[in-house]
Amino acid sequence: MAVLGFCPDCFFCCCFFCWLMRLRSYRDSQLAVRYHALHVPLHQIRTIAADIKIAHSVFALPFSVLAAFMAASFRDGQIRWSTFGGQLILILVGMILARTAAMIANRLLDARFDADNPRTAGRAIPAGTLSPSQARTAWLVTALGFMICCGLFGVLYGNWWPILLGLPVLGWISLYGLSKRFTQFCHLWLGSSLAMSPIAAAIAVDPASLESPGIWCLSAMVLFWVAGFDVIYALQDVAVDQRQGLHSMPSRLGVARSLVAARVMHVIAVLCLLGVALSVPSLGRLMLIVSGAVAALLVFEHLTVARWGTSRMALTFFTINGLVSCLIGIAGVVDLSIL
Repeated sequence: MAVLGFCPDCFFCCCFFCWLMRLRSYRDSQLAVRYHALHVPLHQIRTIAADIKIAHSVFALPFSVLAAFMAASFRDGQIRWSTFGGQLILILVGMILARTAAMIANRLLDARFDADNPRTAGRAIPAGTLSPSQARTAWLVTALGFMICCGLFGVLYGNWWPILLGLPVLGWISLYGLSKRFTQFCHLWLGSSLAMSPIAAAIAVDPASLESPGIWCLSAMVLFWVAGFDVIYALQDVAVDQRQGLHSMPSRLGVARSLVAARVMHVIAVLCLLGVALSVPSLGRLMLIVSGAVAALLVFEHLTVARWGTSRMALTFFTINGLVSCLIGIAGVVDLSIL
């Protein structure tokens, strides 16, 4: 202590030195607590993002963007970026939050079934890397964030329809996980959940745009396209679904009949996409070309399933369908905003 400038014989100096050491120890412990408090949520966010596959937002996001552009150009064919730019940002953030909330709800509702399925036993909740209480907290946070985005459309743009419809939409997409417990049409429930995204985006930008048949054709296209590829995805779990008493279409109708149903739904989806191209005057030849490309991709998807079954699911499910959504979204936006 003499080196530090204190008198070793002074009682008060010793007390002061001890107080400084305790203060430093307390400060270090508080910093550690704060680091841990920050690190835990970040770790949970990474776990949730990996578990719900944020990359799969590509299945709905392009359709939300396309519908927003269709609504923005509905009245006179002109997009007013002074307001549309902010609306588009809110749509993107709100859509990602809504999908995240829906996927977390699905993981919570299916945790018991996931734990009993070798393909899904490694998901965060059954694997123990995310507790149910943490998942419920994450659902509340993302649901609240989604409702805030909905409310901002009213505050910033005077459009209160999103906040009025936000809760029913959130409830519908969050309860999808229950549908396969009582109906083989659960794939259509999932399809309708994603099909809400273009309608919701159109309402958020300009509710009057729902007068356009193009928005409804786009929504119907998403419904049957998603339902069709979800039937194909469910082929992986036929035996498990039958054992667990779940009502997926393949587990109830059999593989062959389910594939026929998926093909029919994809034919309807292509027809609806042609309806979009033909019913919106500002969409040009590019969307018609893309409609043909989408039809070819879906044919290739079914040929892949017929040839390799479920062994090429990454190609069949994600790559092909990701291309479908991106092609439609990009072609539509280019047609509406550039050509």
